[in-house]
Amino acid sequence: MIKRFIIMLAAVALVFGGIFYWKMQQFAAFQAMQSGGPPPVTIATTVVKSESWTPYLSSVGSLVASEGIDVTNEVEGQVEKILFKSGQQVKKGDVLLQMDDSVDRAQLDGARAEQRLAEVRFRRASDLIKKKAVSQADYDEAAANLDNAKAQVQYQLERVRKKAIKAPFDGLLGIRKVDVGEYLSPGSGIVPLQSLDPIYVDYSLPEQQLGKISTGQTVTISVKTFPDRSFDGAISAINPGIDPGTRNVRIRATLKNPDHALRPGMFAEVHTHLPTRQNILTVPRSAITYAPYGDSVFVVQDKNGSKVAERIQVQTGEVRGDRVEIVKGLKDGQEVVTAGQLKLRNGAPVKIDNSVKLESSLTSQ
Repeated sequence: MIKRFIIMLAAVALVFGGIFYWKMQQFAAFQAMQSGGPPPVTIATTVVKSESWTPYLSSVGSLVASEGIDVTNEVEGQVEKILFKSGQQVKKGDVLLQMDDSVDRAQLDGARAEQRLAEVRFRRASDLIKKKAVSQADYDEAAANLDNAKAQVQYQLERVRKKAIKAPFDGLLGIRKVDVGEYLSPGSGIVPLQSLDPIYVDYSLPEQQLGKISTGQTVTISVKTFPDRSFDGAISAINPGIDPGTRNVRIRATLKNPDHALRPGMFAEVHTHLPTRQNILTVPRSAITYAPYGDSVFVVQDKNGSKVAERIQVQTGEVRGDRVEIVKGLKDGQEVVTAGQLKLRNGAPVKIDNSVKLESSLTSQ
């Protein structure tokens, strides 16, 4: 009995001794880890870059044709021929529509006959006045009748000419509004005509910006129809006054449009370029940690032979795409953290790995 009791005590002592030894080994390992510091945090980095930026003033505007009208007729008449197709490109002077001019041509023939008769009577009066065979009044009346006959011929010529409706300038036709045989009263709309190259963009800027703009200044526009394209032009006109309702100044810029990609009425985002600024320090947006008490970045520094992250307060400026201007706080060439900031604290050891995309501080913005 005693022997069995001794064996049991020895077994219990052995078990508790093993547990105690395992715990001691864990504590020793923890102490060793604590003495060596926390493991480094894996991050991605980039360097502060010095760039040249062209700042701009942003606005929105509408595209306007350099010339745009509804082609109309000056005299009444019936449509005899339509000589264009909807959407056709035309040149200045191209005949678009012919109205029935048969009556006008008959009246023109009559006016020419009256002119010939008036010329005969005037020549006869000219010969007789030299011989004092007619009075001065008869001579003056013959001269006036000749002038009136010439005017009637010219009037009928103009009516015949205006029965042929021509394009007043180069441009692109829209959808026709008339049909053959239709009677048109003066001023009837026939077809829209717009000149698309060049094309204008009209927009406004606050009066505070008036001193920064002038004619000839470069502008760039973008439209939603072509999100991957931009179109360059220059300011061609600035309104002399400020709109008292909005306190804005109206501006017109001219852009080349050889492929007619831009169309009147399109909504445009307009950037008016200002003089280029040199030596702008920039970092990716992902490097900035935004907070109510101020913006900051983590800078990688060498400390006692290892790399650590130090938080530095910065003053940011203009944002251009994915780049942010640093007005104060950094120097050109400094290495900043672009991913992994959420795991960092000031003075934490770091391990740089730019081969993979890490968790970014953008998630905290």
